Amino acid sequence: MRYLMLIRLDPSIAPTAGPDPALAEDMGKLIEEMTKAGVLLDTNGLRPLEEGTRIRLADGQTTILDGPFTESKEVIGGYCLLQTRSQEEAVEWGSRFLRLHGPRWTMEVEIRQLDQQ
Repeated sequence: MRYLMLIRLDPSIAPTAGPDPALAEDMGKLIEEMTKAGVLLDTNGLRPLEEGTRIRLADGQTTILDGPFTESKEVIGGYCLLQTRSQEEAVEWGSRFLRLHGPRWTMEVEIRQLDQQ
């Protein structure tokens, strides 16, 4: 089964310098472990919200909005595409990812199974 892990955070309370070198090293080790275990299909961070574009559909009309999006209190900062035997296994990998960040970070991951179509 394939799962998309969306990494959500509030940029107003995230450390402004991003991950420190020790965290980056630990994340690299976890990514390597996930790759060797065959569960990590793809992962990446996303460019800043200011560089994004939203296309909104309402009442049959589309509107294009360029970032930054001031109403956004929570953003998707990155993703992981996982292939695991169960949702519980995907949740365990997501939990391990979050625990690496320690007390300086407030964030969550949302894990959703992809349709099998």
